[in-house]
This record gives sequence, structure tokens and C-alpha cells, in this order.
Amino acid sequence: MEAIDHAILIGALVMTVGILLGVFSARFGVPFLLVFLGVGMAAGVDGPGGIRFSNTWLSFLVGNVALAVILLDGGLRTRLATFRVALRPSLSLATVGVFVTAVMVGVFATWMLGIDWKLGLLLGAIVGSTDAAAVFSLLNSSGIRLKERVASVLEIESGLNDPMAIFLTLTLIEWITAPQGLSPGALAWRLVVQFGVGGVLGIGLGYCMANVMERVNVAEGLQAILICSAGCMIWAIVQSFGGSGFLAVYLVGVIVGNRDHAVGEAVLRAMDGMAWLAQSAMFLLLGLLVTPHRIWDIALPAVALALFLMCVARPVAVFLALLPFRFNVREKGFVAWMGLRGAVPIVLSLFPLLQGMEDSGLLFRLAFAVVLASLLCQGTTVALAARLARVLRPRYDEPISRERLRGVHPPGLELMQFMVAPNASMQDLRADQVELPPRSALVSVARDGELVPLDQVVLRAGDIVSVLAPTPALPRLSRMFLTETTPPAWDQVAHDFLLDAEARLADVAALYGAGPLPPGQQDSTLAEAMLAAFPSPPVEGDTVEIAGLRLSVTRMEGPRIVQVGLLLPRNAAEEARDDKARLWRLRDRARPLSPPSRRKP
Repeated sequence: MEAIDHAILIGALVMTVGILLGVFSARFGVPFLLVFLGVGMAAGVDGPGGIRFSNTWLSFLVGNVALAVILLDGGLRTRLATFRVALRPSLSLATVGVFVTAVMVGVFATWMLGIDWKLGLLLGAIVGSTDAAAVFSLLNSSGIRLKERVASVLEIESGLNDPMAIFLTLTLIEWITAPQGLSPGALAWRLVVQFGVGGVLGIGLGYCMANVMERVNVAEGLQAILICSAGCMIWAIVQSFGGSGFLAVYLVGVIVGNRDHAVGEAVLRAMDGMAWLAQSAMFLLLGLLVTPHRIWDIALPAVALALFLMCVARPVAVFLALLPFRFNVREKGFVAWMGLRGAVPIVLSLFPLLQGMEDSGLLFRLAFAVVLASLLCQGTTVALAARLARVLRPRYDEPISRERLRGVHPPGLELMQFMVAPNASMQDLRADQVELPPRSALVSVARDGELVPLDQVVLRAGDIVSVLAPTPALPRLSRMFLTETTPPAWDQVAHDFLLDAEARLADVAALYGAGPLPPGQQDSTLAEAMLAAFPSPPVEGDTVEIAGLRLSVTRMEGPRIVQVGLLLPRNAAEEARDDKARLWRLRDRARPLSPPSRRKP
């Protein structure tokens, strides 16, 4: 009994220390996952904890279950709309990108370490894929908002690239241990089975699971547990049929998360706790498994390998994989730098250990060192890299509360509450005259703890406003209710005018254009001309130049462009600057005084 008590005490203590240190280190930009890994190493055989742990099979089991839960949670939060702009580049990164990375790292490792070239390629396959746990965790906790296309590519790539890495790893292990059983046909069939069975069963079982979740009415905590257990069951079923369970469980999460009646915000919050528990337990256990003093023996080659992976192999693979798609150099550079390595390479490095391969311990230590370097270098510089690459979306303040509505059509509506900020653009306007985004409605206004009639109240700072709106309208609503109204700096504006996307390109070009119209665009609308100019589906914020016009996508409804921003040439813009400034001054002078407060005595 004392042994059980001590085991529970040590486990709880290690987990508590990891969380508390993670909260403290987050202020300095250190990822939580790196902290958990470090705490596990400190509790291990070379650290103050002195715990001797060498159960490779248990680590492998916990790692697989944890990755399944993490991918399931990531899929639940992925909107189907992101596949419209990111599926093809993500698939290219998950296949071509992983293959190119594995080959380049393998060749470099063979030359640097002087090992057999097959073993070098196996090491390249092990560290070749990005890690879903690291990517999802950093994107959610870094506090930055990336451009939709970039964020979607990173999320979907990390969810889809595991099958390719597993296929390469298992194939190379079999090639090293039993080369006579492999043939080109067998390799091609194995790859088809990995992706095909994983994709087909993932989609089919995902729809079954979504139908079940829509009909089950239990507490949110039990619903989250049901999702996790069903996801792990699906992972095991797909793996037993030779497919990729990781691909299947990610697709299950996407399908269930996009069914309007299947999961609510409370369930997603519970799943967030499940994912964090899985991540922390996995990284603590993997930290316990490693022997740090043996990593020091290979520190120099491990650092060289990590630098080559981060600065050469991953960038080359990203630029090649994204060559057919519309990404500028800064976006490609950021995607390359976000090739975070985490638990996946460590779990894959356990395959050779379980097979009892020669030099499997070396592969494990090298993979562990690469993960440490990736989390330390790339994980701590996410915000800086995003700013340098200019892939950040404009920041906006979050509402007081938001809740996604269930059982409404069209889906995707949320009930949001805002507290009107001082000097916001909505201040001193009548509530029933507020111009909201499409499909949005003002539901209620609360003042001093009481609801007030919408047709009589003039909005004041401090009022609690409830708005029913689609999720994409949140940034605009935040600017309306929460952002102080000040004239923007003239050299920082993204556009000078907002135009209807159905306006004729020829008419706009006749007024502001500085070049000839593209062939066949005489009767095109702005939306049609912009869609023709973009080689891939656009997202809000994308810009293009047509006939000398600098046009940007300012609002979309699904795949349709509905509003376009026009940035005038600077010589024409200078002429309008004084008019804009006068309009701002007139608006401020015309603003009525706030009515006196009617607080109860």
C-alpha cells in the first residue's frame, strides 16, 4: 500500500510542479510542453527526483493514446471552411514536405555521424513530421492571431502528416531488418492502405459518431469522456485494418466538431482539459524515459542535426511543397519556422527500441535532442517570427462571453456580449439604429443590471450589449463596441475606400485605375476579377493589383467576396487626406453629450 501511496504522491507532485512552472515560464515565452519535458527529466534518474523509469512499452502506449486524444481535440476545433483554402497545400506539406525533409536529414545524418545510410534515412523519417500537440498548443496559447490561410495550413498539416512519417518509419525498419520482403508494389500498396483506409474509415466512422453524439444527452464531462473513448476505439479499429489511426481520429474530430448538434462550447472546454492532461502526461513520461547524461555524449552532432533540420531541410521542403500555391516568401518562411517537433518523433523513435534494432538507443537520444532544440528555439520565438513575417491578423478584444447556438439554421451563430467601451464608435447611438454586420441582430442592452428597451436607449459606455451574430463577424463587432474611435495614421491604412464586390471593374478603373484592364475583364465585377487573379481561394486580407488598382478582400461570405477595399495611389490619396481629417473633426464635434446617469438612489 505504501508503494501505491508513494507513486500517487510522486505523480501528483510532478504534475503540479510542471503546471506551476509552466504558468511562470509562459511569461517568458517558454512553451508548456518544454516545461513538462524538463520536469520529467528532472524527476528522472539524472535529476533530483532520481526516479528510475525504463518501461518503453508503457511510454509507447501512453504516447499513442495521448496523440489520438490531441488530434481528436484539434479536429473538433477545425472548421470545414478552412479546408477550402488550406487542404491542397496541407496535403502537399504532409506528403512531399515530409518525404523531402526525411531524405535531406537522412543524407546529412549519414555524412555527419558516419552511420549506415539506411539508418540515417530512418532517423530522417523519425524527425520528418511536425507535431500536432506542439502546433495546436502553441497556436492556442501564444496569444497571436495568424492569417487564416497560414493558421489553417499549419493546423491541417500537423493533423495529416503523421501517416506519412509512420509509413516511412515502419517501411525503413522493415527494410533494415528484413529487406527481402519489400518490393515497389508492396511499398505503394502500404502507402495506399495507410491513407486510404485511414481516410475512408475515419470519414465513415466520424459520421456514425456524429449521429450518436447528436442523440446523446448527458453531462458535458461525460460527453467529453465519451468522445475520447470513442475516438480511441476508432483509432484502434483503423490501426487493426492497417490504416492510419491518427489520420482517422483527426477526421472524426473534424466531422463531429462541424455538426451543429454534436458538441457545444462546454464540451469543447472539457475536451481542452482532456487534451492538456494527455499532453502533460505524455511529455512527463517521455522526460522520465530519457537519460540526460547520455544525451550530452551526442550534444554537438544533435545540435548540428537540429540546426540543419530547422534552417535547411524544413525550409527547402516547405518551399518545394508550396511552390504550386499562392504563398509569398514571408508566409513560406513562417510555415517553415513553425515546423515544430514534439512527441511524435519521440514516439516514433520507440519503434526501433521495441524492435530491438541495433543503434536504436542512438536514434532515440538524437530524436529527443532534436525535439528539445525545436521547442527551445522555435517554440519560444513564435510571436517574434509571426511579427517579422507579417502574418498576424489585426488584434481585437474578446467579448465578455460568447456561446455558440445549437439547433439554429444557418449554423455558426453565436450569442456574444460586449461592454461598450468609452469613445467607441457605438457610443451615443440609438440601439435600434446600430448598423451591424450581415446576419447579426442586437438582442438586448443591460444598464445598471436592468434590461432597457431597444427602441428608446442611447448606448453609453459601460452598457452590456448582447448580439446574435455569425462567428466571422466577431472582429468587426469588437471594433464597433470595444475599440476606441481614433482616426488611423494615414500611412498605416489598408484601404481608402470600401466598395461593393459587385461593382464593375471597368467603372472603378475609369475613376482610379492607372493601367489597362486585363484581357476579357471589360464586363467583370471586382469579385470576378479578383477571383480570376488569385491562383488559390482567397481569404480576408488578401490583396492583389489589377489595372493599377490595389484591391484587398475585406469581407467574405463563404467562398464569395462581398466587400473590397481600394487603396488609392499615394498621389491621389494625398488629395483626399484633408477631406478625411475634416470629416473626423466634424464627427467628433457633432457627437451629442451622453445623457445623465439614471442610477437608483
